[in-house]
Amino acid sequence: MKRGTSRDIRTANRYEVLRQIIAASPTSRQELAATTGLSLATVATLVGELLDLRMLTEVGFEDSAGGRPRGLVAVDAAGGALIGVDIAETYVRVELFDLALDVLARADEDMRPGESSPEQVVGHVAAAVGSVVAQAGVEGARVLGVGVSVPGQVDRDTGIAEYAPNWDWHDVPLRDLLAEHIPYPLHLDNPLRACAVAESWFGAARGRGDAVVVNLGTGVGAGLALGGGLHRGVSNSAGEWGHTTLVLDGRLCHCGNHGCVETYVGAPGIMRNLRELSPGSPLLHPEDQTATIEALAAGVAAQDPVALKVVRDTARYLGAGISDLVNLLNPEVVVLSSWVAAALGEPLLREVREAVARHALRRPLAATEIVLSPIPTDPVCLGAATFALEGALQSAGRRPAGRTAPAKGRTAPPA
Repeated sequence: MKRGTSRDIRTANRYEVLRQIIAASPTSRQELAATTGLSLATVATLVGELLDLRMLTEVGFEDSAGGRPRGLVAVDAAGGALIGVDIAETYVRVELFDLALDVLARADEDMRPGESSPEQVVGHVAAAVGSVVAQAGVEGARVLGVGVSVPGQVDRDTGIAEYAPNWDWHDVPLRDLLAEHIPYPLHLDNPLRACAVAESWFGAARGRGDAVVVNLGTGVGAGLALGGGLHRGVSNSAGEWGHTTLVLDGRLCHCGNHGCVETYVGAPGIMRNLRELSPGSPLLHPEDQTATIEALAAGVAAQDPVALKVVRDTARYLGAGISDLVNLLNPEVVVLSSWVAAALGEPLLREVREAVARHALRRPLAATEIVLSPIPTDPVCLGAATFALEGALQSAGRRPAGRTAPAKGRTAPPA
């Protein structure tokens, strides 16, 4: 057995127990044992540890038919704060959450074309993090950590952004650069994982063993929750579906290949779909992805024929790509997430469902639901905040960074 395996299992169990309590608070230890599959003794130990860390609080008892009343526990929402950062190609969005993962403050920073150097991105993140902490009036000692979602391939252990094709980033030591400006523990991953976790905890994938979360923004990818857990792949690179080939010898992609899914259904690809159909369309804002997608959404609502055709053509490409995911992975649900999906909404969803039905095999399609993300806030920020929560739990045997000492008479047990 490799060193650290027992610690990893214990951290995972703490994480799962806390996840279930966040999802259904208050709850009893008996109910937690039933939902997690852990023994009652293990759950009691883990709950005790989380009480010691002031992440939970006792909230009374529930009646038990003929037996002893069951003690109830709930998340101590005020016991700490978590920050989630969504670094996208056109913006930085930061949200500050309490321990129940309710949003307390939000800040946005626009990134104009050409503002993609690591130093510029770090400046935007630092400014937005400082803003949410000030807005919420949170003492720095209460911030358990900052989860940062960055596009492309990320090494979680080293905090290096290994490859971000849309910015031509290679091996950028992003965590170290952020640490020069942000005085809280930092935990990096990418938006595919963030969206998959958010949907599994709070969205359309909750309670589903196998789910695919399609992230539609400037970049495109698929977050995978398979077999009841997040699927990362051997190098944390799973889900790069946006860089699978959709059209042989098709459009040149930032990754260097031709015909990638992203070049047809990412925001720049949709803009190209519009430009090829109607070069002089007033719907097209050549230097503004967000304005173009919003104009298309408004055009569809107004039954503008050009907007309708662009969304239909985009859905044809997207449906063909999603049918591959349905055939390959046989998921219970495919969730359309991120800002492009949110903007184009139900009209895009209807066209995608029809397109998938034309391409996917009948049996796996019959078992798959295709839906829009129901999460009202930014799912990437929400998922990134769980990275910070997981990081805090990894050090639960020691006093986590920024926490006050345990209450008198209680000592956090070693991990």
